[in-house]
Amino acid sequence: MKLQQKKHKYMPIGYKLMLTYMFCIIIPISVIGVVSHSMYNESLREHTSTNVKGTLLQLRDNIDYKMEEITRISTQLYSDYDFYRNLRSYEEGWENYDRMSKKVLPKLDVAIQSTGMKIGMSLFLKNESIPEIYSNLSGLTGYQENSSIYQIYHMKRIANKSWYKEFPTEKYGETMKWWQIERDVDNNRISLLRRFIDTYNPLLPNEIGFLRINVGISEIFDSVNYTKIGKGSIILVKNEFGETLYQSGELPENYANEAELNKDYLTISEAFGNQSWKLIALVPTTILEQDAMKIRLLIILMCLICCVVFSFIGIFISRYFSIRINKFVYVLNAYREGDLHKRMSYRGKDEFSQIATALNDMGENIEALIKEVYLTQLQKKEAELEILQSQINPHFLYNTLSSINRLAKFGQNEKLQQMVLELAKFYRLTLNEGRTMIPVPTEIEQANAYLEIQKIKYGDRMEVLFDIDPDIWPYETIKLILQPFIENVLKHAWCGDHIHLRIVGRKEMDGILFRIIDDGIGMRQERIDQIFDPKGHMNTGYGIRNVDQRIKLQYGSEYGVTIFSRVGIGTSVQILIPARRSKREQHGEGV
Repeated sequence: MKLQQKKHKYMPIGYKLMLTYMFCIIIPISVIGVVSHSMYNESLREHTSTNVKGTLLQLRDNIDYKMEEITRISTQLYSDYDFYRNLRSYEEGWENYDRMSKKVLPKLDVAIQSTGMKIGMSLFLKNESIPEIYSNLSGLTGYQENSSIYQIYHMKRIANKSWYKEFPTEKYGETMKWWQIERDVDNNRISLLRRFIDTYNPLLPNEIGFLRINVGISEIFDSVNYTKIGKGSIILVKNEFGETLYQSGELPENYANEAELNKDYLTISEAFGNQSWKLIALVPTTILEQDAMKIRLLIILMCLICCVVFSFIGIFISRYFSIRINKFVYVLNAYREGDLHKRMSYRGKDEFSQIATALNDMGENIEALIKEVYLTQLQKKEAELEILQSQINPHFLYNTLSSINRLAKFGQNEKLQQMVLELAKFYRLTLNEGRTMIPVPTEIEQANAYLEIQKIKYGDRMEVLFDIDPDIWPYETIKLILQPFIENVLKHAWCGDHIHLRIVGRKEMDGILFRIIDDGIGMRQERIDQIFDPKGHMNTGYGIRNVDQRIKLQYGSEYGVTIFSRVGIGTSVQILIPARRSKREQHGEGV
């Protein structure tokens, strides 16, 4: 009875498999359903946007064509030298009449008749010898909807107008502006404004007149029709100030702000003209939602069917595997408790049969194997550390002895004595009673001893700055991780006669970061890559690779050496190790 009660204290493996199976099925199906629905909505929006954008492009091209027709008329007159010459003439009487009737007015007639649109042209001139003409049509004194007219006025009529004063500074051949001025808004028209200048010297423009060509807004935007997009849509034409020039379709009045409008309408815009005008289409989202709802219901139905079918399959699979897995769990629990004599019998010729056989065989020798592998790995790691340690500075002693020999030869006894003392200090710290791990202060002292030896050799040509944070003193490190990089700088990084070297030590979160910074010649990225991945360049950066391997072997792959360098600027080497206190420090804290 007690054993039976214990069995019901935990959830059976069959239920766990079933729940896991259901969890792994329901979530992917739900995700697939949501993603499919989202993708369909996005695809529908993109398809609608593409179609609407294509329609807007056609409308934009049509509007641009009509506006360019008006611009072409103004450019025709603007660039006509003979036309300018006649406008600047101050002859009166018969000459003036002959000039106007034969040279000026015919060109204005040709200009206003050159398009199929009904336009009104007003020419304002500084030359008051030319009489004002209020209409080119006999008996007409104003604009008529069914005809194109031109009028000639003197500049004094517009000299004090605000729109004239605010007109942009002239750039030859470029300055023009579409603007609703005077009674354009009331008449539902818009004007192209352009200054006439003396063409003798375009660099120093001298205004001789002003041209205004107005045209009906409905005539320019007659192609803008919301029915080309769809029922319930709206198309707006807005100027550079955000003001609506033309609208096709009814915009609801119950929207408090633009954010609410964007929720119910898909907004697509297309810029046109030279003044940042916009063609904006508002497509009701209800049109999109109708199609999306059908797809949403279909996706939900398919997901429910899949969940039901996969649930029945899951129940069968969980029962099949739970029975067999429980047998293995029983034997494995016995192995975990140290009872390696348990065996299991299994009938069948499937994979479970092979697992049972393997478990039975494993039980016979698993304990011996664990011990053997464990001891072997420990010995291998220690051997690798010893091999890497023994490879450090194989040529440093030879170079230093050569320097000592040179000092002795030239009788520099004081430097000779100092170098011998520093060399002895360096190797005393390096040997360190055969220990691999040393306190951080000892590593700094060891690097300083090496630098003292090099200072005897290089003198004032080498400047060194230690920037060590005292917070890292209580920690320990693998020995000889700084000296190889200092040696590498002095050996390869010289740029001219001097070199500056900075050694930084900081505690960063749970690690200690050393940096060796120089202002030498730097390295290319290809060179850095060869150091850490030689591939045929085994002699390249051997010392750097040695330090990196020792750190990774001791602490793990997340620690090691990183190099940043710029050619002609210098190199910064970063050495990251974990902040671990020495056993002596830990013992002191415990006491």
